[in-house]
Amino acid sequence: MTGSSVAGNDPPQGNAGGDQPQRGNNTPPKKPPLKRKYSTSQRVVLQHHVSLGPAPPKPAAVAPLPKPSALASMGLACVTALFAVNFTHPIETVKTRMQVQGTGFSFRAMMRSEGVAALWKGIQAAWLREASYTTVKLGGYAPIRDAIGASEKGAPFYLKFAAGALSGSIGSVCGNPFDVMKTMLMANTANPIPVSTLMARMRAEQGLAGFYRGVQANVMRACVLNGTKMACYDTIKGHVTKATGWSRKDPRCQFSSAIGAGFFMTCTVAPFDMLRTTLMNQPTDAKLYNGVGDALVKIVRKDGPFALYRGFLPIWGRFAPQATLQLVTLDTLLNLLGYAPI
Repeated sequence: MTGSSVAGNDPPQGNAGGDQPQRGNNTPPKKPPLKRKYSTSQRVVLQHHVSLGPAPPKPAAVAPLPKPSALASMGLACVTALFAVNFTHPIETVKTRMQVQGTGFSFRAMMRSEGVAALWKGIQAAWLREASYTTVKLGGYAPIRDAIGASEKGAPFYLKFAAGALSGSIGSVCGNPFDVMKTMLMANTANPIPVSTLMARMRAEQGLAGFYRGVQANVMRACVLNGTKMACYDTIKGHVTKATGWSRKDPRCQFSSAIGAGFFMTCTVAPFDMLRTTLMNQPTDAKLYNGVGDALVKIVRKDGPFALYRGFLPIWGRFAPQATLQLVTLDTLLNLLGYAPI
């Protein structure tokens, strides 16, 4: 009796042993989280990302090198030109003799009668010429190029040519008097004449106009020469950089680009160089040609059109090393001083 009343009246015991869930509770039991299934390729990618860890910080942007001012650019070009001309002047002397004397020129006879020193005849005038003409044509290229937008990536070739042509034309006007003196001194087969003596003679016999004889041919020559030289050098540099991965400051890039520029310079400039030499080498007391057109007609009529390319190999022999020396030296100086290269 006692047992039945206890069994019938006592409330049901709770989950004393933890084996059975409580009855009368409407909350459904919690389900364990499902594990997501990944394919083999997904697991490899996840493991790869985990092993890499956090992404490394991005490197700081490198500031572009500053460009030299026009004055600094021309100052460095002057130093470059005065250095290079000492090595290339002998080739220029031989080229001038070939253009003036034609088939009658003999290098052996020149050495026998005048000696090795003849190769440096007119070097003083050449220094003055480089300090004026080349300072402007070489040092003025980059400022003019930047001013007309030819330094932008993908800039057309004709803009770079225009920048070189303009700086070359201005430089040729500045250096024409010394160019005349240099040409006459190199062509002189007699005893050397001091520059001051020749300038005084020119001033007395032809006035200031005598110092600008051949200026038209000189401007055309400088326009074509510097336009070809600087535009080809700048453009070839871009192609070499893309093909090899060398930077524009790399000496290998500079050297190969300068060699290519020297060849194209020779092809375009040789006729203008011949006309300039012919006009500048007229006697101080006589005028043999009435300008560029008259000289061109008389040369072709007398010796044929190929006479315009007389001295081609010496011109190339001078242009290639001169362009290389000038451009590589200038780029080296710009690099040493922390400026952007050409």
